[in-house]
Amino acid sequence: MGEYVKIDALGEDAVFPVYVAAPSGSARAAIIVIPEIFGVNAGIRQKCDHLADAGYLAVAPDIFWRFAPGVELNPDVEAELQEAFGYFGQYDVNNGVRDIEAVIHAVRGGLPGQAPVQKVGAVGYCLGGRLAYMAATRTDISASVGYYGVMIDQMLDERHAIAHPLMLHIPTADHFVGPEAQAAIHAGLGNHPKVTLYDYEGLDHGFAAEMGNRRNVEGAELADGRTAAFFAAHLG
Repeated sequence: MGEYVKIDALGEDAVFPVYVAAPSGSARAAIIVIPEIFGVNAGIRQKCDHLADAGYLAVAPDIFWRFAPGVELNPDVEAELQEAFGYFGQYDVNNGVRDIEAVIHAVRGGLPGQAPVQKVGAVGYCLGGRLAYMAATRTDISASVGYYGVMIDQMLDERHAIAHPLMLHIPTADHFVGPEAQAAIHAGLGNHPKVTLYDYEGLDHGFAAEMGNRRNVEGAELADGRTAAFFAAHLG
């Protein structure tokens, strides 16, 4: 359904690819789909395609373009999971949030073959969930959603900068984001007027994946329904 186009990096003499899924008519808004540590794989492209079916212009950036361009990994394959952990260790989230800002600029200016779209949201997963939080604190993105975002508890000193709505989905049995980190997120963000937190009792990291062993259908459908309502309210 979608296609890849290239956009300008922010403050660098470089371009990087983004996967674009466009609705059949005019876009109601745009949503940046920020991948996990597995690249723009089939699951991320499917999330984009679903958003396009709902009337949004969906754009998934290749977040690893600087050192592993075009990589697509399967978290159910142990060797590929370990490869992904290696990329996570190399990744600079400060570059990452600049890439998200580059996508915002590109969407508002008009992606190749697309009309400009001014209202831009973001939804991210795992590492992408962290970047969705950072987009809320460091950019003017209209609304952001993070699923099982990692290391958000270490960036709570940026919470004062959240000016637009942010929703975080937190599985309580997340083996990458433990109880202490979850408690810190609730303590730091629970009373923030722009932030909505949802816990998913007994669910683990990756429960909302489109496919594979990690997916929990009931939990995914609940979280995705809340995300859809959130974007409908804040993006249109």
